[in-house]
Amino acid sequence: MITGVSIASVFVKDIDASKAFYIDVLGFVENADITLGDGYRWCAVNHPNQPELMVSLAVPGPPYSPEMTGAINRALDEGTMHGLGFNVDDCRKTCEDLRAKGVEFVQEPQERPYGVEAVARDNSGNWMVLVEPRAYTVSDFDT
Repeated sequence: MITGVSIASVFVKDIDASKAFYIDVLGFVENADITLGDGYRWCAVNHPNQPELMVSLAVPGPPYSPEMTGAINRALDEGTMHGLGFNVDDCRKTCEDLRAKGVEFVQEPQERPYGVEAVARDNSGNWMVLVEPRAYTVSDFDT
């Protein structure tokens, strides 16, 4: 029986730079950073309030084909990869804080039926959705 989600993976351009970004900018903590015998590096971080969910930071490569690796790298370079979604307690304030740390935003905070939402990019180009959630019903959406 599945009891929960424990790992989410994010493709990154550089593990060291991304690890620093997630720790120093976003406030995550190191969970593991191990280089295995075949040169594969397992690097995972997690939010201190959610230690059961590891975020694996992985550079595209084997076992993916060279074509797939190239496609992933192009999507990272274009800033079009989906990344992670984060709940925040104050979306506008969090955006101000992250912008002061050099984070690029592609969507400023906007009111949505489900809360206040903004979209930023991590240092590899992955989208980060920040949501200050609020209760909603389906009828809150225009159809």
